[in-house]
Amino acid sequence: MNAVMKLPADPAELSEEQQAFREVARDFADKELAPHAARWDAEGIFPRETISKAGELGFCGLYSPESVGGLGLSRLDAAVVFEEMATVDPSTTAFMTIHNMATWLIASHAAPAVRDAWCPALVSGQKLASYCLTEPGAGSDAASLKTRAVRDGAEYVIDGAKAFISGAGVTDVLVVMARTGEPGARGISAFVVPADARGITYGRKEEKMGWNSQPTRGITFEGVRIPAANLLGSEGDGFRMAMKALDGGRINIAACSLGAAQGALDAARRYLTERSQFGKKLAEFQALQFKLADMATELVAARQMVHTAARKLDAGSSEATVWCAMAKRFATDAGFSICNDALQLHGGYGYIREYPVERLLRDSRVHQILEGTNEIMRVIISRHLLTREERLA
Repeated sequence: MNAVMKLPADPAELSEEQQAFREVARDFADKELAPHAARWDAEGIFPRETISKAGELGFCGLYSPESVGGLGLSRLDAAVVFEEMATVDPSTTAFMTIHNMATWLIASHAAPAVRDAWCPALVSGQKLASYCLTEPGAGSDAASLKTRAVRDGAEYVIDGAKAFISGAGVTDVLVVMARTGEPGARGISAFVVPADARGITYGRKEEKMGWNSQPTRGITFEGVRIPAANLLGSEGDGFRMAMKALDGGRINIAACSLGAAQGALDAARRYLTERSQFGKKLAEFQALQFKLADMATELVAARQMVHTAARKLDAGSSEATVWCAMAKRFATDAGFSICNDALQLHGGYGYIREYPVERLLRDSRVHQILEGTNEIMRVIISRHLLTREERLA
């Protein structure tokens, strides 16, 4: 069972509805994720049927609008749900966050016919989506992407390549960022592309340190033709859409780090109360008590920052982007550190796969890289501080 240690600041501000969503997510994690997460990781299994079960609860369309079948929840609501599921399986949960982001983009910006064709199946989890921004030569510098979409009558023709795409090869639809105009951010547009469109080829499944329950592949587009109606918004809107989506994506992945850290902290607490050395329980050693206290404090601080950033995003604050960057930077660093400390508290047992902490550690490491590296988060934060006179509030 996913026994969760109640911390002093465990969000007292949450509404009754948010607490109810948290309980549903916790129950789903205990019954559907916890019994299988270690095997999915070890065998590289993508648990599509389980994700579909999450879709039955609304977890595949958490903040997509109700008009397309989504739950229409806030980003804070979604963060609460993602954290609970990530306490036992950050990898599968992280894929669901990416699917939610791509689904929201289609629901929010697609032409009505395209939206109606895809969204009911996406929000229910019957079909799944990937988000295609990163390229072999355009990671942190997303505005320099080279994949190109050229208008040809009633169609666009897409040529180029994407890298490190979560779910590539097993998902049904791709949200693809491609260049339609001038160099730089203003020349980028976004498209809905069926994952089985002619001209798409998928690279080998990457062998990764973690996130093994979701495949990661490169994608090549060679003369891929799609209807012009599959353009999201207008030409040139793609980069703005991508950055807005990433604000929410950073909250999502930060929430996954909170979950991994909570799961690791719970595991360490249990271990310290069960294991004895030198004639007494490990929990009786003050040095280990202090380490546990520091881990809990860091987790509470990270959670409060993530929830504050989510509220800023939900309120449409002009400072939402910098708050999301700060929350992502802090929570993903703290989450990995807490998982690492939990492994250390387990001693040699933490390093073997019989215990969950090594998997939580491996799965949480990539959170410091994706949705914008933490170095790029620092660029966003420092640029805000150096170009504006007002204080963050």
